Amino acid sequence: MAAISLSRIEATAPALVSLYKTAGVSLAKHGLDGLRAAIYLVVDYSGSMKPYYKDGSVQALADRVLGLSAHLDDDGTVPVVFFSTDVDAVTDIALADHRGRIERIVSGLGHMGRTSYHLAMDAVIDHYLDSGSTAPALVVFQTDGGPVNRLAAEKYLCKAARLPLFWQFIGFGDPHSKQFDYLRRLDDLAVPAKRVIDNAGFFHAGENPNKVTDADLYDRLVGEFPHWLAAARSQGIVGQG
Repeated sequence: MAAISLSRIEATAPALVSLYKTAGVSLAKHGLDGLRAAIYLVVDYSGSMKPYYKDGSVQALADRVLGLSAHLDDDGTVPVVFFSTDVDAVTDIALADHRGRIERIVSGLGHMGRTSYHLAMDAVIDHYLDSGSTAPALVVFQTDGGPVNRLAAEKYLCKAARLPLFWQFIGFGDPHSKQFDYLRRLDDLAVPAKRVIDNAGFFHAGENPNKVTDADLYDRLVGEFPHWLAAARSQGIVGQG
């Protein structure tokens, strides 16, 4: 059973009904129906991301993540971290106020800097720990390139492997760009030599992320999550409930 009912979605966020239904199909397909989990969204605010804010790709991703979250978490909000050189904002999107939310947040932010993952990862870790939650969490981490400090990002990912956090990285941009070689390596970091379990996935949404169908996006967002859940439960990182 979904955390938030279809009737509540229809009443508070009717534009998300189709996304909510499609997300439910994908969750059931991957054996995640009825799961309770926190969802985070991390979005790249570096200078090269400007076209993706302008064409609505970031807002569309936020809406899709909100549609997914409604099945897993009953509070109707998704914490969102904007990052570039530093953490630009830690805020949220909500069912009742999702339309144009990304544009409103960005209008209050400053200069679009460079790409630095580890500070955004630290912000998610802090938010999760401060929440007091013990539920598993899916972190949707969007970026259009590799980080300026690669060792720091790897270090944070490896340390976070002992927490109930799974990091699903999504690349916006040219799938053949060398910028994404780092994320492929991050996805394949050795277990257990580098990290206690495999706590990350990566896929490309391409140069036009809005062309990825909702069904395909949801399948790719949650496809590795069940494998991580099983490993995290076997290690005692996530409870058996």
